[in-house]
Order: sequence, then structure tokens, then C-alpha cells
Amino acid sequence: MMHLLLVAAGGGAGAVCRHLISLAGLRLMGPSFPWGTLTVNVLGSLIMGLFIELLAQKLQGSTELRLLIATGFLGGFTTFSSFSLDVAVIWERGEMWLAVTYALVSVVLSIGALFGGLALARQVLA
Repeated sequence: MMHLLLVAAGGGAGAVCRHLISLAGLRLMGPSFPWGTLTVNVLGSLIMGLFIELLAQKLQGSTELRLLIATGFLGGFTTFSSFSLDVAVIWERGEMWLAVTYALVSVVLSIGALFGGLALARQVLA
């Protein structure tokens, strides 16, 4: 139960931070490009890389800290950081083509699924 509470606490804080950064991007740069989302995705991926390496090298791989920060906070901040970590893990296993394939398939299928969901909702609501 404690693990779920750690994920929930971190996820809530991450979601609030994502929202604030998205609002700041909208106010500072306008609505013509999703600067807030881009910032969150890149920053979240950078933090994930720094945190995972620090966790492995200096923090003895604490499960609770990983759940709070990586799964919770960064998961709430951006799932793109988890996706980026998955790609990096596959790449560092020496499976470069699998990592590239996973990245391309994930992006293409996810965007395709979004458009599919839009079309389905529009059809149902029409």
C-alpha cells in the first residue's frame, strides 16, 4: 500500500508541475506551437536520465525513491520520460534497431490511435 501512496504523491506533484509549465509556455510563447509540452517532454527525459543514473550509482537503487520520483513524479510530469528510458534501455542492451523500431512504431501508432479515437468519437457523436 505504501508503494501506491508514493506513486500517487509523486504523480500528483508531477501533474501539477506539467500543468504549470504548459501554462507558462502558452503565456510566454502563444498557442501556435506546444512549447509547454515540448519543454515538459525534454526536461522530463533529462531528469529521468539523471535520476536513474544517480539512483543506480549513488542511491543504492532505492525502490521507494524510484517509485516516488521515476514512476510517480516523472510519470505524472510526462510519460515521455518513461518512453525515453525504455528506448535507452533497449539501445544500451546493444539492440539499436529494436530501439529505433520501438520508438518509430510507438510514435506512429500512438498518433494513429489518437486520430482513430477522434474519428470514432466524431462518428458516434454525429
